[in-house]
Amino acid sequence: MEEHGPARPAHTAVGVSAVLLSIAATVVAVVLDVAVPATHRVVTVLEPGSIAGVPGLALTVPGALLLRRRPRHPLAWVLLVTGVHWSLDGLASSWLAYATLTDPARPGAALAFWVYQRLGAALLLSLPVVLLLYPYGRLPRGRWRIASLIGLASTALLPLVLLLVPSGLAQADAGGPIPPPFAGLDLDLTTVWLPDGVWTALLGVAGALVPVSLVVPVAVVVGRYRRSAGDPRLRARMRWLLWAAVVAALVMLSTLVLPAAWTSVGLTTSVALTGIALVIGIVRPQLVDIDRLLGGTVLYGALAVSVLAVDACVLGLTSAVLGERLAERDAAVLALLVVAAGYGPLRHRLWLLVRRVVLGRRDDPYGVVAGLAEQLERSDSPEDQLLAVARSVAEAFRSPYVSVEVDRAGGDRIVAAHGEPPAQTQVLPITYRGEAVGRLVLPRGGARAVLSARDERLLGDVVRQAAFAARTAHLARELQRSREQIVSAREEERRRLRRDLHDGLGPALGGVALRIDAARNLAVRDPQQADDLLRQARDDVAAALADVRRLVHDLRPPALDDVGLLGAVRQQAARLRAPGLSVTVDGGDGLGTLPAAVEVAAYRIASEALTNVARHAGARTCRVRLEVTGGDLVVEVADDGAGIPAGTPSGVGLVSLRERAAELGGDCRIECPDEQGTVVRARLPLAVAEVGT
Repeated sequence: MEEHGPARPAHTAVGVSAVLLSIAATVVAVVLDVAVPATHRVVTVLEPGSIAGVPGLALTVPGALLLRRRPRHPLAWVLLVTGVHWSLDGLASSWLAYATLTDPARPGAALAFWVYQRLGAALLLSLPVVLLLYPYGRLPRGRWRIASLIGLASTALLPLVLLLVPSGLAQADAGGPIPPPFAGLDLDLTTVWLPDGVWTALLGVAGALVPVSLVVPVAVVVGRYRRSAGDPRLRARMRWLLWAAVVAALVMLSTLVLPAAWTSVGLTTSVALTGIALVIGIVRPQLVDIDRLLGGTVLYGALAVSVLAVDACVLGLTSAVLGERLAERDAAVLALLVVAAGYGPLRHRLWLLVRRVVLGRRDDPYGVVAGLAEQLERSDSPEDQLLAVARSVAEAFRSPYVSVEVDRAGGDRIVAAHGEPPAQTQVLPITYRGEAVGRLVLPRGGARAVLSARDERLLGDVVRQAAFAARTAHLARELQRSREQIVSAREEERRRLRRDLHDGLGPALGGVALRIDAARNLAVRDPQQADDLLRQARDDVAAALADVRRLVHDLRPPALDDVGLLGAVRQQAARLRAPGLSVTVDGGDGLGTLPAAVEVAAYRIASEALTNVARHAGARTCRVRLEVTGGDLVVEVADDGAGIPAGTPSGVGLVSLRERAAELGGDCRIECPDEQGTVVRARLPLAVAEVGT
């Protein structure tokens, strides 16, 4: 269980005090290091203590921050104590070198030797403890807990032995005798006198157990990482630890090919970044996208280390060749000049070649655009154009998978994919003039999936124009299809009217005329039969009038002209009202001056939605709202019924709603809120309809 409680003032004070102590120890160490001449440092075999003080400070600060945010997390205290110990260890080294400048040595020299040479080995415990306690601050359970305790005991054996072994044996085990400036010091403050053979054996066993003792902590970390697959938060935390390990490895590899003076800088950098990574992983593991950070670190770090290694090899080879003929110093200077003049330009080209092989052509925007244009010229349909875009992006960015999705009117989309879809993907929006027109889907994992801000701009520029061109081609094709449909619908409507008039109204009126003529002929000799014929003629005329009203209603509901859109919808709602269903129809201002096409479309949409509510929803209340907003007529029909189950295919009625709105350049959305019911919301542009009329 994580600890999220607020830090007490005492914890904050402890953290601040530790940081101040570490700063003070580092500053004093720097001052003492300046006062110690290089010749004395060679005799004492002591490095400047500030080299240890600065990494200690770099670890103390993250420990104090973690103590403030997670005061009961054990790792906060581990980082804090380790950082302070490291800084004090550096101070002890600096004081030991400074105190032995005089003979006899200054006070505290023996204690400084004990802290530096004997107690300093306890720093070995920090790494396995961090690995075992990260990220939740507790040891693993079961058999792994026992193994962890045995591993920690194995690591602690060497610091314990160095604390008690005679100084002469300890120094001999380190590789040399006690330096002469330390000869007069009491170096055995905590020594336990045992036979030399016993101590030699203990030193050998303890030294051999140190690397072996890291097997269990590393195995615990690997196990936690594998178990984190189903827990995104734990996965992010473990990847922060992995990032810290990668950074430390890259920094240490860089120091192998850099001058020795850079070793302390590399150590401080890796320690500081490790502490920061641990704090972020515990407190806010999702502060940044750790997958992208890790991939970018591995990729660019490996490239940088490779180039540095090549540089070192070229410089070393040149120095070796010239060293056979010139003095060492002259050979080194001449080698630098030769490398700068001859290898410098080649190095830049080598760097570009490596980046192109690993990362693709993302550094060559013109080449990417030219390649895309060449492929687009060979593509005809929008689908082929999008496939060309996906292929170009995959080649330019060395991506194993690229999918380009462009939205179509009506909610559909065009999808073109290149490669096999990975388990994890990242989605980049495709926008044009501030409007989202589609999406670009790329792999999320892997070094090549890391995109810089420059890469994202290049992707946006390339894909945006190509996707918009494909969308424009699709819209042009849809426009042509719509024109053909309009012409076809007009001709079908004319055919229907002709059929209705010719087969229905025409014969009916012809029959009426024949009955009237027959009635006139019978009026004198058989008035009763004539009257019957006239009555039948009257019925036929009534039926013909009904057919005329039906034809007129199909063309445009008369109620729209009689009572307006709001009144017509209210009449329709009254006709469709089912038992137990209460329907209210509301309208805003501006409904009296609507284009005819908008009125008809709104009436049809509202009628179809009300019909669905009455037949299928099982609702108790339904609300219809008509309102002019921002140049659009908004029709909204909301009910409290059962809603539409997920995955239900759209029927003819729902499709007709969208088609009627799309005909006027609008849209119709059908949503089912979490609470219940269905909301149909159609937007009908007024300006498009006015132009059309």
